[in-house]
Amino acid sequence: MPIYEYRCDGCGHEMEALQKLSDEALKDCPECLKPALQKLISAAGFRLAGGGWYETDFKTGKKKNLAGDKTAAGGKTEAAAP
Repeated sequence: MPIYEYRCDGCGHEMEALQKLSDEALKDCPECLKPALQKLISAAGFRLAGGGWYETDFKTGKKKNLAGDKTAAGGKTEAAAP
C-alpha cells in the first residue's frame, strides 16, 4: 500500500497516511478538524538496488548473462597474458 502525504490548508499541519489505491483521499484534518486536507504530490519512496536480479532469476540454461561473466560484453573473452 502506498503512503500518501497531506497538508491542511487551514492550519498547515502535515501528515502521512497509509492507504489503498482505491481509498478516497482524506479530507478532515486531525489537528484543526476542518475539511481542509490536500493530497500532496511527492517523489516515489522506493528504489531498485542490486546487481540485476532479472539477469539471473528469470533466465534459464545458457541464456544467463551474469555481471561477473567475462563473456557478458559482446560474447568475447579476453586472452590471458603469459
